[in-house]
Parts: sequence; C-alpha cells; structure tokens
Amino acid sequence: MERTLVIVKPDGVQRSLVSSILGRLEIRGLKLVGLKFMRVTPELAQRHYAVHREKPFFGELVAFITSSPVAVAAFEGPNVVAVVRSIVGATNPAASAPGTIRGDLALDVLHNLIHASDAPDTAQAELALWFQPDELVTWQRDTDHWIAAES
Repeated sequence: MERTLVIVKPDGVQRSLVSSILGRLEIRGLKLVGLKFMRVTPELAQRHYAVHREKPFFGELVAFITSSPVAVAAFEGPNVVAVVRSIVGATNPAASAPGTIRGDLALDVLHNLIHASDAPDTAQAELALWFQPDELVTWQRDTDHWIAAES
C-alpha cells in the first residue's frame, strides 16, 4: 500500500480549512496514518524545499511555510500519490479544475492551501523528513474491503 505526505499550509490553517481539506481525502477513501499540528522551523522548511533552493522564489516559500502552524498528514491507499494530486488540483489555482481543493478554495500560487508529494519516491523521502517511523500507524480499517480491492 502506497503512502504520501500532505501539508495543510499556513493559509489553510489560518482560514480554518484543515478539517475540510483533510476530510476530502478521507471521504475519497484514503486512510489517515499520521497527523500532527506544528510550527515549521526554517531548517526543516529549507530541507523540504531544497529542490527549489536555486530558484528566485525559494526564500518566499520558506518564509511562508514558517509563518504560521501547519497540519501535516500521511495518507495511505492504492495509487495514493496520484489520487491525492488529482484531488488537490494544479499548483496554480487558476488552472485547477472546479471540484479540486485548489480549484474550489484557492486563488494564488503561493497561498494554494496544500502541499502533496508529487511522486512515490518523493513521498517516501518527504514522509521520512516530516515523520519519525513510530509516528506513522499501520492499522486495519474495517471498511477497507469496501473501498478498494486487495491486490
């Protein structure tokens, strides 16, 4: 079963959208396996956004993610990375389809409410950055067989 990282960014927290955003993922059938509410340190932000270090907007990303608390979640499910990305919508909310989180709730690229891992290998690395192994819970949900066939 695949896992992915989701971060409700400071704008989502400030707008009281944490439960609405995470709820969309749970309603779809994805299983929550980790959750924490935290302030992001500049060091963690820089490590998380390291791929953008040489880009002109790197400092703005770090400043934004550290400006207010975030909700960090780990979800599990079949093809979870692709499923979450489809629910989240395009990075630019103006290009996001109606019905997606960004398409329905966001207007600005920086203030686009949510981060979601973009590939399975990225998800593994990001989960290891944000969660200790014992903070992710493997558990059997009684409804799992009604949501997705086992492979």
